[in-house]
Amino acid sequence: MYRFSLLTLMLATGLAGCSSSLERRTANGEFDYLQEQQRVNFKVPQGLNPPPESSEYQVPKIGQNAPANLVGQKLEVVSPALVLPLVTGSHVEEGQRSATIFFDQVDDSQPLDTAVWNSLLGYLEEQGIGVDSFDKQSGRLVTDWMLMETELDSGWFDWTTTERSIGRRFEFLLEMKPHGRTAALKVQLKDYLETVGEQVRSGEDLDAEARRRNEVDVLNKVIGHYESQIQIADARRVQQLRQGLEMQMGFNADGDPAFMVDGDYDMTWTRTQLVLRKLGFNVKDLDKSNGLLFVSYEGPDSSWWDRLWGSDKGLPMEREDYRLKLAKIGEKTSITLMDDESKPVSADLLTSIYPEFSQTMSASNLDI
Repeated sequence: MYRFSLLTLMLATGLAGCSSSLERRTANGEFDYLQEQQRVNFKVPQGLNPPPESSEYQVPKIGQNAPANLVGQKLEVVSPALVLPLVTGSHVEEGQRSATIFFDQVDDSQPLDTAVWNSLLGYLEEQGIGVDSFDKQSGRLVTDWMLMETELDSGWFDWTTTERSIGRRFEFLLEMKPHGRTAALKVQLKDYLETVGEQVRSGEDLDAEARRRNEVDVLNKVIGHYESQIQIADARRVQQLRQGLEMQMGFNADGDPAFMVDGDYDMTWTRTQLVLRKLGFNVKDLDKSNGLLFVSYEGPDSSWWDRLWGSDKGLPMEREDYRLKLAKIGEKTSITLMDDESKPVSADLLTSIYPEFSQTMSASNLDI
């Protein structure tokens, strides 16, 4: 039987799992390759033919602007910094070196640039980060200092910690396409100051990869905040749709009889489609910009038992094609029912189907 003391167990655990922050960013093993010398080419005696050479394993030459000093422990081995296009309609361009993300317009409730700026400003406010300057017209925002303080662990043999403080300022640039439905949000590291114990490092000491990691890091946080806000808005929208909307008889802007819904245009537009499906309408085409729904009334889906006893006959209207016109009137939305030639139906027909429409429009937990 083997017995291990508590101290032995602690040392074994420390040796297996503890490493300093620097050790986690550098390659494992020795760096003997730094002592290697460049070998001369194979010399062939005069009068003999040289052996055939293959270029398959030749190492490409280093470019003039390549950081030749990034070798050994100076070379950080970390995963690449990637921009994460989490927002619906967002994407990145392959080969893009800068921290940039592209947004496409998927929600027409507000201009795309307004939505992006509101999300960015919301993230900064949530994190308690000030804004040094903001010019929406030129598409430029500069943040105040973002401060972060952490403690760096030393190696397993050293039980001390070192405080690390990082301050960063970023510049956000928003470029809109001429059509206004695509935007590119770009981040640039403007200022950087890092202190580790008594050591100080500024932005001039950062290489290109380190600058990109800082830029991608803050951009991904902004993107994550944008996506979370969209999810919250979608959940709130679904909840409102399931709660239903009140409706009354009234007149549209032209004086024709219409349904008047206590809801904004976007909410009423989506809710009306659910109501139509519930009441037995088939939506064949739609045009939200003009508020038109092209439908055909086919009656509700009923079982053979309902047909046997003549119940659930549906709405008192002909099973043919109709059109619905939705329009915003103040804080309400009007729904005008028309025939297939865009002529409003009679007030008698609208009154006869009003009870079913009103009950379904205001019903809670309607299937989505």
